[in-house]
Formats: sequence, C-alpha cells, structure tokens
Amino acid sequence: MSREKTPFGRRARESGIGFTTMAELGDTADHRRALYNLNRTCSAYIPDRGGFYTYDEYVAQRIEVPTFDPGGVILATREGAWIGMSTTSLHPTKGYAFSEMTGVLGPYRGQGLSLALKLMAIRFVRSSGYRWLATFHHPRNASAIAMNRRLGFVDQISEES
Repeated sequence: MSREKTPFGRRARESGIGFTTMAELGDTADHRRALYNLNRTCSAYIPDRGGFYTYDEYVAQRIEVPTFDPGGVILATREGAWIGMSTTSLHPTKGYAFSEMTGVLGPYRGQGLSLALKLMAIRFVRSSGYRWLATFHHPRNASAIAMNRRLGFVDQISEES
C-alpha cells in the first residue's frame, strides 16, 4: 500500500508521509506495542473517552481474537514514525467488517489523513469479500461523524434503544 495512487497519496508522499499495513510490516511484539501506543494516544481525542485499555487487555481484546487481520491495520508513517491508523476487524459469522478505530496524531490532523486511511480500510474490506462495514462514533465527535457520512455510512438505531 505504500504506493498509493490517489492524488492525496501522491501529495502525502511528497510531504514524507507513507502508507503501509501491519501485515506488510509484520505482526510482531514491537509492532503490537506501537499500535497500542498509537491507538491510546489517538483515542484521547475522542470526547469523553475515559480510560484506555492496559496493553494486556488491548492485545487480548483487539489482537489475539479471530476477527483480527494485520492487513486491516492501515498505518500512516512519517520518517519511520507511526502517525495515523485505521483498524478494521472481519466478522465472517456476522457477514460484516467493523471499523474499530481511525485516528491521527495531533500535529498531523486536519490534512485529510483520516479520510485517506479510512478509504484504504474500505479497500481492504472490499478485497476481503465483504459488502458491509459498520462503525460507531461518539455523538459529539463532529469530525468523525462528518467523515463517516461523507463515506456513505448511515445512522442506524439499535434495537436496544
């Protein structure tokens, strides 16, 4: 994925930003720790997020599960540092994929990276044979809501409401 062919991909490369996946880099202990740290930092931008998982909880609930696929961990990098992510899990028994988290570190926000990452995640979902991608967001996370609606996500009221 480091050879993204969109106009944004070309502009990002020209500014030193690259795209890759955890599958391309390798699902290693060091990369799991880096993913955890990036996710924890990006999650702090979510309104009312509260505490974040411990590393062991994160690995047990997000990585060492049947729905995890390192190809669904899309990363934006700059000078070797991970600066953004979009993670997607695959749920074959339910017939859909789930967009777990899309986030970008503060200094890189507002440049369209979240949108680029989410589009690459959608490409991963489609190439994995899924027609449906679900997600959720905090009701006060205006930027996430706007991006998701721009991408065609629609609100669905849960049966529990």
